[in-house]
Amino acid sequence: MKIKIESEFITLGQLLKILDYVSSGGEAKYVIQTLHIIVNDQLENRRGRKLYIGDKITIENKKYEIV
Repeated sequence: MKIKIESEFITLGQLLKILDYVSSGGEAKYVIQTLHIIVNDQLENRRGRKLYIGDKITIENKKYEIV
């Protein structure tokens, strides 16, 4: 699934809100620790991780790309 952004980047926490995994930033901190999240082939657990156009993210085996 392609996620279109209008800014230079979004954070992993913002992406989780867009995808309805969480409803708040505080919730994102906890959820990121429980989900299996891969960003560009590396395991990720920081909600502040910046995601740029072209980044590929896998959350619990669902694939997303920032465009």
